[in-house]
Amino acid sequence: MKPERAQIVETELRRFASDLNLSEDQKAQLKTGLENAHKRLEELRATHPDLTRADVVAKIVEARDSLRERVVKFFTPEQLAKWDAEVAKAKTFLGTQVKN
Repeated sequence: MKPERAQIVETELRRFASDLNLSEDQKAQLKTGLENAHKRLEELRATHPDLTRADVVAKIVEARDSLRERVVKFFTPEQLAKWDAEVAKAKTFLGTQVKN
């Protein structure tokens, strides 16, 4: 992951950790999930340079959905409700406009 992208992930992780009152274990799991989602997108872009913006956005939505499936396993119901509210408000994911 490029340093500037890693910084974005770290900043978001700190904000989520604070807002959701995450434990150290939850922080580690969330960081891994965010990094993996970003890595998959970077690999996709590298192996398919001809992808359209719409294709990339669709993959971002998939990655976001996959991440949500993971956080359900380690967030409390209260944390999950806050997570869902934040995702609903989010207009960008790592600098890319995303719509449902």
